Amino acid sequence: MQAGVITGAGFLGNDRRNLIDILDADFRTVASLGLTHNKIAETMEKFRKHAESGLGEFISIAPHFEARIDAVRGKLPCPFEDRGLISKTSIMVKNLFLKKEIIYTDMHIHLINIHGFYQGKRSLFRLDPEIIAEILEIIPG
Repeated sequence: MQAGVITGAGFLGNDRRNLIDILDADFRTVASLGLTHNKIAETMEKFRKHAESGLGEFISIAPHFEARIDAVRGKLPCPFEDRGLISKTSIMVKNLFLKKEIIYTDMHIHLINIHGFYQGKRSLFRLDPEIIAEILEIIPG
């Protein structure tokens, strides 16, 4: 999880909390939104699948989104060491109505879906559950 082990920036940033405390705080946030980690990851994956058809270009997604996928050569292992290597693919989703965008990776989708992990509060690549839910318009239930 620390900087320089799997990635230069690491997965915790300078968040000094115990990993269990980080996971618990995000679990409580997600529950307060009426969501689950699985629902968030499924929505992220849905946008990923739509973006694949754009072949690196933005593709329109109803009602008011655009998404693009970019693949970088190489793969990374999950820091929880639970599966093989994960592709270094990034997905950008623009919510044209809100005029906001989010960038996430295949690693984010995996970490959220399987581990409920959004990374440390001061991590360079942290995704806050509230921001994901807002931009991707994830509805509870």
